[in-house]
Amino acid sequence: MSATVALSTPKTQAEEKHKSSFAFKAVMAISVLYYARPEDVIPGLNVIPMVKIAGILALVALIFGMREQRVVKKIPVENKLHLLLFGQMVFSIPFAYWRMGAFNTVFFRATKGVIVMLLVALLVTSFRELKRLFWIQAASMSFMTMASIAQHNRNARMTGALGGVFENPNDLAINIALNWPLCFAFFLNADKAWKKAFWLGSMMIMIIGVVLTYSRSGFLAMGLCALISLYQFSVKGKRLHLIALAVLAAVFLAGAAPMFGLYPQIWLTRMESSVMGNIDNSYDRGSKEARTELLRLSLQEMATHPLTGVGPGNFQIFGDWHVAHNTYSEMGAEAGVPALIIFVAILGCAFWNLRRTAKSEEFKKNSETRLFSGAMLASLGAYLVGAAFSSTQYELFPYFMVAYTTVLYHMSCVFPDHGKSEAAATTPEQGNAAAKELRRSRQAAWLRD
Repeated sequence: MSATVALSTPKTQAEEKHKSSFAFKAVMAISVLYYARPEDVIPGLNVIPMVKIAGILALVALIFGMREQRVVKKIPVENKLHLLLFGQMVFSIPFAYWRMGAFNTVFFRATKGVIVMLLVALLVTSFRELKRLFWIQAASMSFMTMASIAQHNRNARMTGALGGVFENPNDLAINIALNWPLCFAFFLNADKAWKKAFWLGSMMIMIIGVVLTYSRSGFLAMGLCALISLYQFSVKGKRLHLIALAVLAAVFLAGAAPMFGLYPQIWLTRMESSVMGNIDNSYDRGSKEARTELLRLSLQEMATHPLTGVGPGNFQIFGDWHVAHNTYSEMGAEAGVPALIIFVAILGCAFWNLRRTAKSEEFKKNSETRLFSGAMLASLGAYLVGAAFSSTQYELFPYFMVAYTTVLYHMSCVFPDHGKSEAAATTPEQGNAAAKELRRSRQAAWLRD
């Protein structure tokens, strides 16, 4: 990172120290475009090619990041695996059932995940920046849930107000569940009453949102991430009062459910249909049987084409134009068993990053590191469940999450003292010396890593 230049007043010094680079601002813009979806909120903005703009921003961010020496020089293992996964997808294109469709899927959908994961992992070089990305994601999903509840038709399952990846009730519920632990972490980390009230309200609204989707997979994901969050923040974090607060919140939400259009009998019937199949008034419409058949078909195609699959984006041709609703089996069916193994390995690296972070000295002495590491562990646990019921391999949010764990590991283990020497500098010369020393310490750390 470029050295901090000290100016005349203490206030200006502080502002200069916390000044974000253009590269990081571009990363934030990409996050806003993906999670907040301004083109679906602001009239007339939908005619602008926001996806292409995000792609250009990504390229510019990487170029400027390298020029500003913000980028981590050694590519993390999970990013190398992601590049290998991309290579496997490219390799499968000539063997695809529909080659042009596979080409478009790889180079116009899968590439976004590769770029985003590289950008976040390599350009985010301070915990303050990581918290900003967390905030954008958590706040966007909070407002998305509020907007969805506001426009919810009480005689149907709730869908996402802004469309896109959040339009399907199941995808919306899973995304809410993935972001709920981040809201929990911000609630615990808030230093003012109004901030705590905002994040507590967001958490409760998000639970209501998941329930109103009547999503069985979303309920499982939310239940798991809630349990992991309570264990991380209450038991391990020694905040046992959170368990009592959770019980009170559950009672309150159960009593307030009718106000939001939730019909408990339908919801219970819906959950029962997870086992029993199509039941009257369960909103099932044979989806359990259809998804079972799609899972069987995806496993069959993976066994028939183990090395290359049927081609990225091609499974829908075999599944009567339906996705498999299972990230793992669809990845294997479309790009082969090697792609599935690599994808699982990428997720494994994310958990390994969190494990190494939990063993660091920075984790022991920094409460924010503990909070957001616990939140990411809960989010990843929820994703493992949610991915078994939805097709997410070409979406951005799983790769955002993996990249976040990379940054947490870097902040805790590779260069935990990042920015401290620069923050203590009072002259330009001291700032330059601190920056040089930081670069030398990073290089030594990269060689050891």
